[in-house]
Amino acid sequence: MKTTTSVLALVLLLPASESRAATDTAAANWPAWRGPLANGTAPEANPPTEWSETKNVKWKVKLPGQGSSTPIIWGDRIFILAAVEPEKKAAAVSAEPPPIVADRNTGNSGSGTNAPGEGRRRRGGPGGGFGRSEKPSEKFRFTVMCLDRKTGRTLWEKIAREEIPHEGHHQHHSFASASPVTDGRVVLAYFGSRGLHCYDMDGNLKWAKDFGQMRTRGTFGEGASPALRGDMVIVNWDHEGDDFITALDKNTGRELWRTPREEETSWGTPLIVDFKGRQQAIISSTTRVRSYDVENGKQLWECSGQTGNIIPTSVADADTVYALSGFRSAAVQAISLGRTGNLTGTDAVRWSHDKNAPYVPSPLLVGSRLYFLGSRNAALSCFDARTGKPYYEATALPGIFSAYASPVAAKDRLYVLGREGKCAVVRQGDTPEILATNSIGEGTDASIAIVGNELFIRGKENLYCIAEK
Repeated sequence: MKTTTSVLALVLLLPASESRAATDTAAANWPAWRGPLANGTAPEANPPTEWSETKNVKWKVKLPGQGSSTPIIWGDRIFILAAVEPEKKAAAVSAEPPPIVADRNTGNSGSGTNAPGEGRRRRGGPGGGFGRSEKPSEKFRFTVMCLDRKTGRTLWEKIAREEIPHEGHHQHHSFASASPVTDGRVVLAYFGSRGLHCYDMDGNLKWAKDFGQMRTRGTFGEGASPALRGDMVIVNWDHEGDDFITALDKNTGRELWRTPREEETSWGTPLIVDFKGRQQAIISSTTRVRSYDVENGKQLWECSGQTGNIIPTSVADADTVYALSGFRSAAVQAISLGRTGNLTGTDAVRWSHDKNAPYVPSPLLVGSRLYFLGSRNAALSCFDARTGKPYYEATALPGIFSAYASPVAAKDRLYVLGREGKCAVVRQGDTPEILATNSIGEGTDASIAIVGNELFIRGKENLYCIAEK
């Protein structure tokens, strides 16, 4: 299926006045972590099939600190986030989190609902989960960087916040895991408990919003990215205290609405779709997949059936949203758009599947094919998105044993990046034809970004621009 089919899918989701702009944006930029169409595809892009440390590396630059957020690209600029720890570490202190606090910046609130931390208390006991890091004892610099796409040179660097994090995170996680988002006018850098920061394209701070402190399950850390549509930015705040989804004016930071939620910690980024003129923000979470009216925050529908510890972000075509999760079990659901109320157990769920769903990576939607990785491994499945028929399922990819990065697509190819730094290039189609397996020689957890003939990979230490030489 040609990548232009994915552009058509977005055009069907948008009002006619936005169709041309969406197509142009899709071809020229990667403005958010799942790309211009929010489904992992790069229409009209044609990056290399093969690379190594010495082949097809246009440039490579060392990044400060830590981060697993995806680089985003607008024109000739790359934006990336990092949490820079002190050069000299002090001894770690107790991992016991502090009490939940209220919103430290309620002045911009546009609703009368409770601030986070008021009312419902933290669920579960203190301490951390398996694989957690201890709570830091020194300040981190939460940093926003802008790089020149042609050379990798730093154009500007801003410290959004400098503070000691109030809790640790999973050892495979970081304090900079949410990806920034841009529309070519502003750059929104989100650090969760360290706030949402809005810059212009030259790095001048326009506003900042503090939502309080998250208390994540097992102190695993934070991860949901913001979503941007028009003049509105949507933030999902699910943790072990009071939960909510909120919308802010991108130009001023003024809170437009806030809707309470009753959820466990989740890490899913809101997916914004337009169905018959109504924009919806769809969030996958442990107890329900829910849809909200972007205009006012009113819940439109909900559907149960997902697993716990939700991380993957849903994808959608013209009339269906595909929600997946894979913690300790598996759930794949194709849910009709346009319905209202509780859709659990109704024909609004067009099809479902209970095997080999992803724990961390989000699915990839290319035309009528839905691709996803299995649980904690990189075994690849491909389903007919319309019928739920599997073309192939849980196919091992050579040299890739685990993946946190979400797969992406360009031209007639899929790019599946493993944690070992290896990337399998797979031809799109009904059978899993492996075209190449490449390596950059360092660990990789961030998802790939693709623009034009270039592919951007964030490693544990470096950012790579891959292009034909």
